[in-house]
Amino acid sequence: MTTLTDRPYTALLVVDVQNDVMAGSVDSEAVVASVASLVEKARASNVPVVWVQHSSEELAFGSAGWEYVPQLVRHESEPLIHKKYGDSFEDTELEGTLADLAVGHLVVAGAQTDFCIRSTLHGALARGYDATLVGDAHTTEDLSEWGAPSPASVIAHTNLYWDNQRAPGRTAGTVSADAVDFGVSSSAPD
Repeated sequence: MTTLTDRPYTALLVVDVQNDVMAGSVDSEAVVASVASLVEKARASNVPVVWVQHSSEELAFGSAGWEYVPQLVRHESEPLIHKKYGDSFEDTELEGTLADLAVGHLVVAGAQTDFCIRSTLHGALARGYDATLVGDAHTTEDLSEWGAPSPASVIAHTNLYWDNQRAPGRTAGTVSADAVDFGVSSSAPD
């Protein structure tokens, strides 16, 4: 029910599942396995997989830590969006890429829950997209030493509030990886 009426398709958005990001994240093996299964499901259903890769002073562009985890391999034909801000839309080619693919619904997975995942979900909804969070396919690091809740609490709270998020003409929600059904979208643009 996106407000982007000329965009009937769905895409899987894989956000920042990079070596250094996942090294400090909780349950990273399980999350990577969930993301890998989502990528396979999307590809089998001819649903675009769009990869997002963050860089910063701490995560230098081109470094080993900046690379995607080895369990996830992007196909050359799949878009790769480079970003420097939490919101994957901010100062990137994401909006243009999704417009070219006629995508109005995003299924979002990756890291970090309390930064790039939340920012991207809100950025998508504010721009008119339907945005679904995969509840067992995102993670974060433990920032409790700086006053943040435990990672499990951050993840659970994000799943709860995104499942209850609403906006006029748009849908949001949280689902488990095994409940994601991309269906078959053989007419999606290449």
